[in-house]
Amino acid sequence: MDHSGHGMNMDLPPFTLGRGLELSADPFFLTGCVLALALYGYGVVRLRRRGDGWPVNRIVFFTVGVLSIALVMCTKLNDYGMVMFSVHMVQHMVISMLSPILLLLGAPVTLALRALPPAERGRTGPRELLLKLLHSRYMKIVTHPAFTIPLFIASLYALYFTPVFDFLMSSKPGHIGMMVHFLAVGLVFFWPIMGVDPGPHRPGYVMRMLELFAGMPFHAFFGIALMMATTPMVKTYENPPASLGIDALSDQNWAGGIAWAFSEIPSVLVLIALVYQWYHSEQRAAKRSDRAADRDGDKELAAYNAYLASLQARQ
Repeated sequence: MDHSGHGMNMDLPPFTLGRGLELSADPFFLTGCVLALALYGYGVVRLRRRGDGWPVNRIVFFTVGVLSIALVMCTKLNDYGMVMFSVHMVQHMVISMLSPILLLLGAPVTLALRALPPAERGRTGPRELLLKLLHSRYMKIVTHPAFTIPLFIASLYALYFTPVFDFLMSSKPGHIGMMVHFLAVGLVFFWPIMGVDPGPHRPGYVMRMLELFAGMPFHAFFGIALMMATTPMVKTYENPPASLGIDALSDQNWAGGIAWAFSEIPSVLVLIALVYQWYHSEQRAAKRSDRAADRDGDKELAAYNAYLASLQARQ
């Protein structure tokens, strides 16, 4: 199969979901997905062997997150994404907005910190290196909203509306690098907002919601711009193979609709997760307060009642 610049078949038959879901593994992403699942599974097994638990829902979230990457990068969706803007946009949206949310809900960093053994005194092991990275100035910068929100926006406008996208799509390493970039941007954008892992930037719940919605209008406008365009805006997709039987402008309109829809769907999922986390955080705080009151005989309430009594005595 020789293909558009880097070994991909230009004579694909018209797209159907069945054809798109056929196996066509990209070696880089297949290796990465298998390795991620293996390491996560090893961490869970290590915890359980020493008698510690790990929530099943986190295992499910992480597994589905990895499989979502495999779905768009190890099937013929990846092949069709080279010649159809709409299919590429599905890949982009899944790997940058859906996969990161699921991976982060799996709490892989917390798992690693609990599963990795501490190094001997005076030595630096993998666990110590991970902690050092988490507390580094670099991580403080790349997880700060002043960095993540502009990066999230630039990954759309500066990529698709400049020659950078065409340059990256002209080679296999460029295409892989671009998809890895999308995944990384999604991870650093959503990590401070709804990730359950420890991190250098973790604002309150109201601020997290503001951060979430700060980038979404730009995302929606990007989709609308593609839908309203009267000419193809990306050179890579301006002359689709005749075998596909599609019109470039119509396919671009579909791509815009997909981008617009995905600005809404993950936002709702993250908002639900945030409200759930907020509720449980308040529940835990209330339980801690009740336990403290039980231990000290509710001194705070007694002091308040004494204060009210003193006010009444003055009258």
